Amino acid sequence: MNFEYHPETDMLYIKLTTGISIESEEISPGVVVDYDENNRAIGIEIEDASKFIDLSRLELTAMPIVNLVISERIPTGA
Repeated sequence: MNFEYHPETDMLYIKLTTGISIESEEISPGVVVDYDENNRAIGIEIEDASKFIDLSRLELTAMPIVNLVISERIPTGA
């Protein structure tokens, strides 16, 4: 699973698994789920994310994480 925040558009994308999005469905205002060819959810897009989510904090509870990778996006032109 991968969380990717795009500050220029204030969009949070949660990539649940690898795959190619074949279909998307807005399940509530500003929340879009991407589906693969087998109708499995592969990603969730949240528009205007900072209005609904505290992006300064991420808490994991009882997750069987074997490999935790933390990376910071470097702004282009920096």
